[in-house]
Amino acid sequence: MKRRTLDLLFSIGGLGLAVLLLVVGIVLTTNANFANSYVHDQLAAQHVSFTPADKLSDEEKKSDCLREYAGQQLTTGKQAECYANEYIGLHLKSIAGGKTYADLGEPQTALREQVAQAEQTNAANLADLQKQLADVTAQRETVFKGETLRGLLLTSYGFSEFGRKAGQGALAMYLGAALLLLLSIAGLVHAFRTPSSETFAAPERERVTT
Repeated sequence: MKRRTLDLLFSIGGLGLAVLLLVVGIVLTTNANFANSYVHDQLAAQHVSFTPADKLSDEEKKSDCLREYAGQQLTTGKQAECYANEYIGLHLKSIAGGKTYADLGEPQTALREQVAQAEQTNAANLADLQKQLADVTAQRETVFKGETLRGLLLTSYGFSEFGRKAGQGALAMYLGAALLLLLSIAGLVHAFRTPSSETFAAPERERVTT
């Protein structure tokens, strides 16, 4: 095969791959921009703000991100992760000894049964049992709301991470496309500088001895 032909084949193939990588990069960039914009708009619409620095509790001040975002409006995925884990998560631990919504289900059911029995017998501790049931019910409802909000914020954070990784992938595609473009241009230049008669890896002719 002639060297010029081989250079042209590789150069054209490289240009094709560069275009392909460029298209993939544009698609990834579009996805990254959509993810970032969507997360920002959805979080901003909730009007959630971090506690100002001078109003943070001693426990909250131990969190680096709560100090960093103090007083700011929650609009990014990283902020959502911080608010979910460091703020809501911290306060959930102080409710019912850190028990979850599912954990509080069993004691709530047990207290309901005890209240029902106490009502039938008109037991002296009926008022106390009713108060315990009301406290557990309020705790469970608060934990449910907190866990739900925390889950939604972490979902937003996860979605933003997909966007961030898509942006990184787009950058890799652009760099790959640029490299292939440069190599293809170099191949074309080499092809037109190479004599048309030059061959690639042509076998040497055996010398005929007499």
